[in-house]
Order: sequence, then structure tokens, then C-alpha cells
Amino acid sequence: MAHVVTFLSGLMFAVGLGISQMTQPQKITNFLNITGDWDPSLLLVMVGATGVYFVTHQLILRKPAPLMGQRFQLPTRREIDRPLVLGAALFGIGWGMVGFCPGPALASIVTSNESVLIFVLAMGVGMYAFEVLDVRFSMEPDGGAGILPHQPEGKA
Repeated sequence: MAHVVTFLSGLMFAVGLGISQMTQPQKITNFLNITGDWDPSLLLVMVGATGVYFVTHQLILRKPAPLMGQRFQLPTRREIDRPLVLGAALFGIGWGMVGFCPGPALASIVTSNESVLIFVLAMGVGMYAFEVLDVRFSMEPDGGAGILPHQPEGKA
């Protein structure tokens, strides 16, 4: 049942991305182009999404446990460090260059557009490469999110 709920949640998210036109790179690049043909309509989408998330998040955390799990799994780290800032900057640069964010790109796969497929393939290769390097060079198997228990090196 949890897989069905996960699928339906993802489907609802994808439909929302499509309705808000966040799956169209031109819409994104026009929003990011504040010195040219700026399109502020995406700001309304983000404000609306943030508001819905904030209210829903507060209501959900009042429950003793999630509907489909034993306990909530929330990140515990709160500091802003160099990897976070660099990662956010790289994400933003990539988003601005091509107009795709990972969620809208995945929702756009159904179009079979060549640029979407290339982007998603490159995103997958980049995610895989990061995981390989992170596991190799990091002492934190969850990337520091605080979800997985820390295991000292050499212990499983």
C-alpha cells in the first residue's frame, strides 16, 4: 500500500508541475532573467507551494507517526557549511542554464523530448558519481542528513 501512496503522491506532484508550467524550461529561464523578459508568474507558484507545505508540515508533525511508517525520519543537521553552499550554487547554476529542476525533468520524460532525456540521463550519471565519491570519501553514509546511524569506518 505504501508504494501506491508514493506513486499517487508523485503523480499528483507531476500533474501540479505540468499545470504550473514548471516543466517548460522557457518558463523557468524567463523567471530567472530579471534583467530581460522577466516572467514573475512562477513566483506565485513558489509562494503557493511554500504556503501549502508549511501548513501541511505543521499538521503532519502533530501526529505521533507517519501514516505509512514507524517513525518520522527528519534531518538533524542544521548548520550551513561549505558543501551545502557549493551544492546549492551548482544546483542553481544548472537550473538556470537549462531551465530544468530534477522534479519537472522527471515529469517531462513522458514527452520523449531529446533534451529532457539527455538532461535526465546526465542527472542520473551525476547522482551516481556523487554517491560513489561520497561513500568513498565521507564518514557519513547518508550525506550528513542525520537519518542513518553513523557507523565507524570498517563496521557494518
